[in-house]
Amino acid sequence: MTPIRPTTEAPGTGGPTRRAGRGRTVAVLVLVALGALIPLLGPSAALRGTGESAAPGVGGVGLLRTVLFAALCVPLGELFVDRLARAVPGAPAERPRSWAAWAAGAGFLAALGLASVVATGNLVPHSPGQIDVGGLYASRDGKLALLEVNAFALAGLCALSRRPGTQVWPLAAVVVAEALRAHPATEHAPLAGSGLTLVHVVCASLWAGGLLYTLRTLRRWAARRAGAALLGLYARVAVVLLAVLTATGLVSTLRRMPPETVLEQLTTTAYGRTLLAKVVLVAAVAALALWARIRLSRAADPLTACAPARAEAAVLAVVVAVSGLLTAVPVPIRW
Repeated sequence: MTPIRPTTEAPGTGGPTRRAGRGRTVAVLVLVALGALIPLLGPSAALRGTGESAAPGVGGVGLLRTVLFAALCVPLGELFVDRLARAVPGAPAERPRSWAAWAAGAGFLAALGLASVVATGNLVPHSPGQIDVGGLYASRDGKLALLEVNAFALAGLCALSRRPGTQVWPLAAVVVAEALRAHPATEHAPLAGSGLTLVHVVCASLWAGGLLYTLRTLRRWAARRAGAALLGLYARVAVVLLAVLTATGLVSTLRRMPPETVLEQLTTTAYGRTLLAKVVLVAAVAALALWARIRLSRAADPLTACAPARAEAAVLAVVVAVSGLLTAVPVPIRW
């Protein structure tokens, strides 16, 4: 009789796979907590010594906008990468479970919270009686807030339907509403600013959400050749997205801050400090993306590029949180 070899794993542990899964869960929870702290604690750090005053509840508003941006990234990234995967020869049919419905639910709650702030005159409501729902229809910001609430609700229904691809239309409505909200009619050339913001938000969502779904797909696929092909295809598109993001971000910055005052405002205003932090983080993301691309093209195993790509995804999550904070701090508009 062949003797039974003792295993090194304790009964019920589930082995290395389960331990790795727990490690990923802990890492995600830590990342989410860090992302929540940035908009909540960031305003006080950004405003210190600037002489500026923030609107009431700026931390909460920044957190809600962070959730809203993340809720855009997840489904748009899934739709984007799913289309890329169809172009990969011999790609497996398996796909990760969609998070679009959960993202739409989170976006709906965030949009509802932001609408309640608008309904109280951009103040934080302390009771339901302070919220004037009817007043939302009387202002431009109120109508845009309602549009975002309804669009996320519709996106969730589309994600649960037999044609999840239709959610692209309500998600596009959210992007348009955000672009219009960021540039009020009193601003000089508001449509130009809205156009820049629209392109910027779309590219950022495809980049961050696309990378997340690409990594999830690679974990699902056993075919290493198809996985490397998908990662390479995403990387080529990501280069274009980064270039467009850089261009639109630079032009938008110069619209907010005249060239002769940019360097000063980057350190003396809350908006400038937050923008500077975002630029540093995006530079780190670009370096990680370059590292992943070098590994993808030169390493014996192209999928070793997943390691820097995972780090890139983590830093991109922080960029999303900083972007939420950037929309909440005072904007130093100087025309």
